[in-house]
Amino acid sequence: MVVIRGRLAPEVGAVLMQALAAARETLYQRAQAKHADDVPAETSRRLACDATRVVMQHDVDGHITEVGARTRTIPPALRRALQHRDRGCRFPGCALPFGQGHHIRHWAHGGPTTLSNLALLCRRHHRAVHEERYQVERQADGDLRFRRPDGRPLPQVPPPAAVPSDPVNALRAAHDAQGLHVHARTAMPGWLGDRLDVVYAIDVLHPLARPGIEEAATQPCTAG
Repeated sequence: MVVIRGRLAPEVGAVLMQALAAARETLYQRAQAKHADDVPAETSRRLACDATRVVMQHDVDGHITEVGARTRTIPPALRRALQHRDRGCRFPGCALPFGQGHHIRHWAHGGPTTLSNLALLCRRHHRAVHEERYQVERQADGDLRFRRPDGRPLPQVPPPAAVPSDPVNALRAAHDAQGLHVHARTAMPGWLGDRLDVVYAIDVLHPLARPGIEEAATQPCTAG
């Protein structure tokens, strides 16, 4: 909160009140204009992809002349089949286990509400497809292909590796199988702070450079 206290002459106070009222009206009009710019057609299509809708007709005076029955874009049985098939958001690299039904070809453009025309997308990527000009299409083999707004394809991302139910014991078992004995001092380096032996480092790290070891030994060591 901002609290302003003051004592002004009546005419000065009247000018101040008018200025505050004008500023308030200007801010209100700006907020209304911004709000209007934020509910574009693509936002409406995204919200209508998987929503309940009631079709209403109005006359020229704004009075309701007809109200249609409520229809669900994606019926519950079809939603369960969609969730069972996709298992999560289909956007490359996402795979969130929950999402919204997306019409690949929007029903407003004649796209049917069928399993082959639906894909599960999380809210973030559903917005990206509708409002950020990302593209998705289903291939002949049933796979989905996503494209960036400039038309470049988005590569498929392999699913993450499954995490075992007991990751600690699973890691210990993998270490035992490889003969690794990890303890508190395993990660401690054995370096005692002496200068780098360039010849030895090259010999160990790059055995193919062995013919040049003598030449390297004659060069001054500059590593600290």
